Amino acid sequence: MRLHPALRALLADDWARVDPELPALLEMLFARSAGEDWHKAGTFKDHLLGVCRSLTLWDQPREVRLLGLFHSVYSNEYVDLKLFDGGGNRAELATALGAEAERLIHTFCVMPRTLFTQRLLALDHLPESGMLLEREGAPPLHLPPRDVAIFAIATIADIAEQWHSWQDEIFAGYPFQRPRPLRDNWAASLWPGPLKPTATALSLLSRLARVLSDLPEEWGLPTPPIFARCTAVLDPAEEMAAVTLYWQAVTRGLPMAGLGPIHRALEACIQHNPYVGEPRLMLAQLALTAGDWDMAGGHARAGLDLLQDWGVAWDKRIAWSGWVAWARILLQSAEARRWPESLTGLNGLGLVASGA
Repeated sequence: MRLHPALRALLADDWARVDPELPALLEMLFARSAGEDWHKAGTFKDHLLGVCRSLTLWDQPREVRLLGLFHSVYSNEYVDLKLFDGGGNRAELATALGAEAERLIHTFCVMPRTLFTQRLLALDHLPESGMLLEREGAPPLHLPPRDVAIFAIATIADIAEQWHSWQDEIFAGYPFQRPRPLRDNWAASLWPGPLKPTATALSLLSRLARVLSDLPEEWGLPTPPIFARCTAVLDPAEEMAAVTLYWQAVTRGLPMAGLGPIHRALEACIQHNPYVGEPRLMLAQLALTAGDWDMAGGHARAGLDLLQDWGVAWDKRIAWSGWVAWARILLQSAEARRWPESLTGLNGLGLVASGA
């Protein structure tokens, strides 16, 4: 089984194994109420750790991982989450994190993020001259090409961690969203909504990722493993079809007379969107139920690989760590050629063997 070297440390919250300096930095961050502040799929603490986790699994350099961990702490155009003073006391973070990491964090907070995302969508390749971003009431901001790549990587990780169907509703059309009156759209505003996987964000992210497929080696920025190492683009209609089929399968919206309709729906889901792991884990469970151990093992391995590639859950009803644990349970069950014969037997599953 292919396990990322950092996977077990991340699952154990053993941050010292990920980076010996992280425990002290986390203590400084969490002392600023990050664990109390709300964020789209949980708390601000959850979000920051999730973005950092993705960047760690993407083997990004330390300053980029720290950008993910502290990426909104000076606030930005989207959220009021000012945990540190970006105007008067930047030296505090610069001393703790290093000048380059703090520079990236500050720039990511003050830059016009929506405009950056719009400009990035229009690109097929990184611009050799970098990117110029106009700012209202402030001088234009020039991003060198390596910074454009770093902020593209961070933007993808940031959106992937938080986006689910509630974000689809309130940020409809992003990054070209328009304000909609809350009172007229009260049903869409009710958080957290049905917690369906996003039907729009992955196709957006695949287009943002195109510029990352061939990064200069001297930049020290590995290409993220998602979307076939950023070479594939997911069509919006394919994404919509995939999430519709998946949701019908997991919410029992299809005939329950046999495994056939659910199996076909999940297979079609994967054909429409082969870049997420959760539908494969559903197919693995169906195969285990049918006693098809080889098929179950193949789907479980593929699902686990994709979960490691992302570092965040697509189906956010369950935390990423829970999906990873379930994928490993499915895989070890397939390899042992054993699956409970009663519903109560499922309740007894839980222990992931050390080699799984």
